Amino acid sequence: MRLSQMLFVTLREDPAEAEIPSHKLLVRAGYIRRIGSGVYAYLPLMWRVLQKVSQIVRQEMNAAGAEECLLPQVQPSELWKESGRWDTYTQAEGIMFALQDRQGRELGLGPTHEEVITTIAREMIRSYRQLPRNLYQIQTKFRDEIRPRFGLMRGREFIMKDAYSFDADEAGMKESYRKMHDAYHNIMRRTGLAFRAVDADSGAIGGSGSQEFMVLADAGEDEVLYTDDGQYAANVEKAVSLPADAKPAPFKEFEKLDTPNTPTIESLCKLLKCSAAHILKNVLYQVVYDNGMTVLVLVSIRGDQDVNEVKLQNELVKLAGDYGGKAVIGLTVPDAEAQAKWAAKPLPLGYIAPNLKDDYIQSTKNVAPQFLRLVDQTAVDMQNFATGSNETDKHVVGANWGKEFQLPKRVVDVRSAKVGDRAVHDPEQTLKSARGIEIGHIFQLGTKYSKAMNATYTSEQGEEMPLVMGCYGIGVSRLAQAAVEQSYDKDGIIWPVAIAPYHAIVIVPNINDTAQMETAEQLYADLNAAGIETLLDDRDERAGVKFKDADLVGIPYRIVTGRSLKDGKVEVVKRATHESQEVAIEQVVTTLQEWIAQALAQ
Repeated sequence: MRLSQMLFVTLREDPAEAEIPSHKLLVRAGYIRRIGSGVYAYLPLMWRVLQKVSQIVRQEMNAAGAEECLLPQVQPSELWKESGRWDTYTQAEGIMFALQDRQGRELGLGPTHEEVITTIAREMIRSYRQLPRNLYQIQTKFRDEIRPRFGLMRGREFIMKDAYSFDADEAGMKESYRKMHDAYHNIMRRTGLAFRAVDADSGAIGGSGSQEFMVLADAGEDEVLYTDDGQYAANVEKAVSLPADAKPAPFKEFEKLDTPNTPTIESLCKLLKCSAAHILKNVLYQVVYDNGMTVLVLVSIRGDQDVNEVKLQNELVKLAGDYGGKAVIGLTVPDAEAQAKWAAKPLPLGYIAPNLKDDYIQSTKNVAPQFLRLVDQTAVDMQNFATGSNETDKHVVGANWGKEFQLPKRVVDVRSAKVGDRAVHDPEQTLKSARGIEIGHIFQLGTKYSKAMNATYTSEQGEEMPLVMGCYGIGVSRLAQAAVEQSYDKDGIIWPVAIAPYHAIVIVPNINDTAQMETAEQLYADLNAAGIETLLDDRDERAGVKFKDADLVGIPYRIVTGRSLKDGKVEVVKRATHESQEVAIEQVVTTLQEWIAQALAQ
């Protein structure tokens, strides 16, 4: 392609709406253009990148035995109501674009396709002889993000590959999951990105287990905790670890103490001259279920630990049925305004004990009359601890479970693992941290959707059995931007060779110089004929402008028909390192073929 004939516009200044380097660079280099909040046009250069990413994804999916299809973007609400997710995605998660057609029928723009694919399986898969099956698509998805940001990272319209496997039993599902796990490793490796596969929370998709594939980058929204031995990595929302061992508490007997102005763990430790690990912290939460029921939750946890609200929400989802609900639509620490709606009297905030009486909750139709009391595993074995007294400016010390306080019946793991904690698999290993951008997520769904939607098959024994499912997503457009976030410098983008829009760019410093132009034209033709995708910068611009644009756009190899032509050579520059060397004109094609082959083999 000749730049003189291309829709090619670069910007010297960062766009006002861009916050992170990759977003700034993709707009400045003419890859994307903002159309609306969270909605971007993919311009010609970007479309070539996306096609290359899609092709790698498609090749690995096909190699793993998956079949490509294309599913509708407009989905009837009835399917989502069957699975029980319509209210979750339109209210709790709030990410479904929902609309009505002219007949008043409710529809949604697909943020994901579990319901559609389960419907197809229900209607078409009858017998165990048709299993296993794995269907995938590469398609635009829609999600009504509360705060679209970071360009393609968190947009409201994006390109995604999603695959769905169907098996006769859990063993078969795990084998399908393993194949997708391996395929995702191949995809990430082939795109040239540094990544890490981590244990993850399954979120609104559900299922028994999942893994995220994270591209490592400083601007990543997610924190990954990992060990140097390579045996453990998890999203911080899912991570588990061994907390520091608590030393014996200094309190010898139970007593109530005046502790004025000590509503925080730090202030109480300073007054009592003890460790935070000697204090039992009681954290109050307010959960709202999808049926409108509000439940007040009291979480008791060791004072040197923090509550992981994702883990807590997962525990509360398990208990939804006890309150007539199915999903959590809100989880907060209730502020004064929220408390005013249910508190019968002022709460002793900062001084709450695990036995806070239920009469603090006024009798209201949509509020559970009793506190839901949970205790984290870190608090179960505490002895002679300090905690609140349910009186402002007073605490008790020397308290014990089974004596002064009754241990809550529900013991949970809701603590946040953190850097420096010991690893569960090997206490000699400690957790370290990295930032990551989630690019892929694979789930062991099990029978969550097949049971809800009655998708069954007939087993070899003639029994009707639910299909056992897995689902596997990878963000195609997000991966493309993540590559930029991982690899750029002060001059612009540095594309991995495998997904760069073009392999090489031939620059003519002076288009009025006949020798420069003729050599450039010949190299342009020879390189493209050899399968090396090449741009020709034949614009009537100053050489400095062309060099700056080439660096900004990030084409891996730059060929300049400049001063060295008199010696039968051209300058060849590697974008990643700025390494420059003069290469004989007749050796340019073979040299680049070797470099590209080496880059793709890594």
